Amino acid sequence: MSSIVEKTEAFVSDLLTHELSEKYLYHNLRHTQRVVKNTKELLEHYGLNDSKQELLLLGAWLHDIGYTKGHTKHEEKSCAIAERFLTDQQYDNDKIAEVKKLIMATERHYEPQTLEEEIIRDADASHLGSKSYLETSELLREELFLLGIATYSQSEWCEENIKMFRTEHRFYTDYAKEHWQPRKDKNLRKLIKAKKEEKKIRKKEALKAKFKSESPDRGIQTLYRVTLRNHLTLSDIADTKANILLSVNAIIISLALANLIPKLDNPSNSYLIYPTVIFILFSIISMVLAVLATRPNVTSGEFTQEDVKNKKVNLLFFGNFHKMPLADYEWAIKEMLNDRNYIYSSLTKDLYFLGLVLNRKYKLLRWTYTIFMVGMIISVIAFAIAFKYFGPERLPL
Repeated sequence: MSSIVEKTEAFVSDLLTHELSEKYLYHNLRHTQRVVKNTKELLEHYGLNDSKQELLLLGAWLHDIGYTKGHTKHEEKSCAIAERFLTDQQYDNDKIAEVKKLIMATERHYEPQTLEEEIIRDADASHLGSKSYLETSELLREELFLLGIATYSQSEWCEENIKMFRTEHRFYTDYAKEHWQPRKDKNLRKLIKAKKEEKKIRKKEALKAKFKSESPDRGIQTLYRVTLRNHLTLSDIADTKANILLSVNAIIISLALANLIPKLDNPSNSYLIYPTVIFILFSIISMVLAVLATRPNVTSGEFTQEDVKNKKVNLLFFGNFHKMPLADYEWAIKEMLNDRNYIYSSLTKDLYFLGLVLNRKYKLLRWTYTIFMVGMIISVIAFAIAFKYFGPERLPL
C-alpha cells in the first residue's frame, strides 16, 4: 500500500469518526471500509497497474466524505474535500482530477465509461450481492427517516428495493456479474417472497377487520354465549334433580310392592292398608311430576319460506326444522346469516323459550320435592298412628 493511500485511510477514518452525524447509520465508516475491501477484491482480479490501483483506492476511501457536510450533492462535496486534502499532501493535480472523476462516478444514475469507473461503482453497490443485504438495507431506511429525507413503511421499502433491483441497478464488471449477481438474485427473491407474505398478512388483516365490523359486537356475543350456557347448565341441573327423584321413588315403590303389600292379605295387618296407600300414592305423584319435568315437548318441525322471510321461525331450535329437507334448511340459514337483526332475533327467541322451559321445569320440580317431602312426613305419621292405635296388641283375642 502506498503512503498516500495510508494517509488517506487515516484521514477518512478520523473524519468519519468525529465529524459525521450519528444519524448516518448506513453511509458511515463501515460502508466506506466495505467499499474499499470490495475494490481491492476487484483489483486483485483485474490486475491493473499500480498507478490505477492507487487512484481507485483513493476514490474508494474518499467517495463519501462529503456526507460530513450534508447529504445533498455529497459527491461534489466529497470532491472538494478530497481535492483540499490531496493538494495538502502535494499529490499530482492530474491524478487528483482522476480521483474526482472516480468519486463522481459513484453518483446514483451515472453510467460508467471506463473499467475503473465500473470497478468503483460495483464496489459501491456490492452490498446488493451480499448475505447481509437485508440488514444493511434496513439501516439505510432508518437513515433516511432520521435525516428527514423520506419515510417508508416496511411494505413501501420492500417495493422500492424490488423496483431498484429490477429497473435501476446492474453490475458492470464481469467479476461482479459472476460472483455477486447470484447472491443479488437470491436477495431479490427474498424481497419478493417477503412482499407476497406481507400481502397475505394485509389481506388477512383486512378480512379480519371486515369481519369484525360486520359481525356482532364482542360484548353482544359474550352476552348471548354466557346466557345460553347458563340456561343449558340450569336445564341439566333440573334434569339431574328429576332423575334423582325418579330413582328414589322407583326404589321406594319396588320395596313396597315386594315387602309391604304382600303382608296386607293377612287380617292382622289390615291396619297397615291406609298408611301404605298414602305412602305409595305420594311416591307415584312424585314420579309423575318428575317425569313431566323432564318430558320434552314435541313441535311441528316444519316452516315455510314466508316464515323465514317474515322472521317468524327460530332456525336455531331443532324442534322448528327437524322435518325439513336439508336444502330448505340450508337456504333458510343463508337467509338468516345475511340479516344481522334476524340473527339477534333468533338468539333472543332461543333465550326466551329456554327460559320458559326452565320456568316450567323448576316449577314442577318444586312441586315434586314438596309433595315428596309432605308425603314422606304424612306416611310416617300414618304408620305411627296405625301402629299406636290399630296395631296387633289392640286387636281382640
